[in-house]
Amino acid sequence: MRNEAKKREIKKEYENEVLDISRVERMTAGGRRLRFRTLVIVGNKKGKVGAGTAKGHDVQQSIEKSTKKAEKSAVKVPIAKGGTIPHEVKAKYGAAVVLLKPQSEGRGLVAGGTVRSICSMAGIENISGKLLGNTRNKLNNAKATIKALQMLKGFSTGEESKEKEEESKKTEEKEEESKKTEEKEKEEKKTNNKENKEKKESSKEKNSLKEEKNKPAEKKKKPETKNANSRTKAKK
Repeated sequence: MRNEAKKREIKKEYENEVLDISRVERMTAGGRRLRFRTLVIVGNKKGKVGAGTAKGHDVQQSIEKSTKKAEKSAVKVPIAKGGTIPHEVKAKYGAAVVLLKPQSEGRGLVAGGTVRSICSMAGIENISGKLLGNTRNKLNNAKATIKALQMLKGFSTGEESKEKEEESKKTEEKEEESKKTEEKEKEEKKTNNKENKEKKESSKEKNSLKEEKNKPAEKKKKPETKNANSRTKAKK
């Protein structure tokens, strides 16, 4: 139950909009197979936006798949004061070319089609956009606009600065933990080497003692007495 409630809360963060629904056919041995392809845009109107496409046997199935893809591929968009972008940007994707320009406060969204819907989902209030390409393909136009938003240089807002600080703290903590683990591993290796050396020395001592025990006792030669020497001389 808790996991379901969390999933619902995550889904509520993003708003979705269906831009395009098209029928797709595929020839097979059994005949033609119909499927539906949808283009969905997702955003929280606070600097996050994403686009996704998917196919399905039904329109509802394809919309669900495309929304999941759009949420996974969501991108952070830097928004300057006045609800506009920091600077002018131009991007190309396939045959689609998009030009985005910042505008003063109160001008509004001076754009149409996919550019307008994507900017509104991202939370941009004042911008002027134009499609310079010769194509009307909504998918390519949507990807070109998202590419243009990705090309924007990071504009530091309060929330972004806090997020960067938190990320830097996490990276520092991870580095400290890795250093501690390396030191522990080194100490363990040293102790293991010492134990191995002691075991080798003890085994050598045991082997030397066994070899000494296994050696046959050498017979001691008895010294010749003086009496035996005198007897030999007398016989001669």
